[in-house]
Amino acid sequence: MNRKKFITIAAGTTIAVGTTTYLFSDKSNLVRADIKPADDNNKILKPDEKEILFLASLAPSGHNTQPWFVQYLEPYHWIIGNDKSKWLSAVDPTQRETILSIGTFIQNLEYAAGSFGYGCNYNLLAKTNQDEQVMEVKLIKEELKNTFDIAKIKSRRTVRSNFLSDVLEKEDLKYLINLEPKFIHYLPATSKESQFINEQTIVANRLQAYRNPAQQELADWIRFSSKDADRHRDGLTTAGMEIEGISGWIVRNFYDKDNVMKNDFREAGIDKIKKEVSESAGWILITSRDNSVATLLETGRIMQRLFLKVREKNIAIHPMTQILEEVSTRQTLNQSIGIDENIQFILRTGYLKNYPPSVSLRRPVDGFIRNRK
Repeated sequence: MNRKKFITIAAGTTIAVGTTTYLFSDKSNLVRADIKPADDNNKILKPDEKEILFLASLAPSGHNTQPWFVQYLEPYHWIIGNDKSKWLSAVDPTQRETILSIGTFIQNLEYAAGSFGYGCNYNLLAKTNQDEQVMEVKLIKEELKNTFDIAKIKSRRTVRSNFLSDVLEKEDLKYLINLEPKFIHYLPATSKESQFINEQTIVANRLQAYRNPAQQELADWIRFSSKDADRHRDGLTTAGMEIEGISGWIVRNFYDKDNVMKNDFREAGIDKIKKEVSESAGWILITSRDNSVATLLETGRIMQRLFLKVREKNIAIHPMTQILEEVSTRQTLNQSIGIDENIQFILRTGYLKNYPPSVSLRRPVDGFIRNRK
């Protein structure tokens, strides 16, 4: 369904439902700033523990599933866990992306702990991506506080639209890559490798859109109404998917999981991907030497360190992992772009004129804390 046709249908629907129905409808996108602070029901956590863990939870994850839990052992001593109920089995059957996401959580945790004057001592527990207990962490009080600005954690945002096509400036790129040049690769929009990823991203998204288990998984994680989004505090909201205005109103009030499985929804998604890949400064790829749990966690941390730098340069990054999730596109990727290492992240990047505020929702800390068994 093209945009003109969609808007025409939406306008017709608005007239049909009438003014009274509109007044009682879900009229605006729910965003993070709309969420009231959760009641403090957990009396075990100390205030700074709770703040550190909330900041850690602002890490990115596929479909915003937030696939982590924290097992409380004693004050400042926890186990970071892998929440199997949040796995995306259709697009991430080996839980590779899950472990990468837990790595981003751990990086946020370390930055947040440092801002409160704690260092982190780690003990890796997981041997496979499926192990429930991933990392033991103890926070140790230090004399000098980490000077990292935690406002960067709060303002991090995945942006999907309105990228400029100017390639990244050398000085900006140098700042972003900094100490990790072996694992971060920039493919400017003018390169043939970038054009290849543009094309294959469209191909992979079409494959995934018509692979019913993957599309159903997407449907399961879309929070169509504000009420649904507020109840779950995770998943993909209309705000997070950047469906605004009358289109957002239609989706919030008239769409459900069944709509996601219809061909017009699938085609609309593919059209959106085509538009997105046509607007960028190119791609940033993050690689690793192997696929061990330790390496995937560290690679997730590398990505999060990058993600927390881009906003100050007015640069956006949009993770687009479909090439890695579809077998046929993944098999040809390395050879086609001349990279031998394991590719773990594919990030569309570009400058923005205006950086929007954070909108994706997060579960309260009480929602992912588990007491010692």
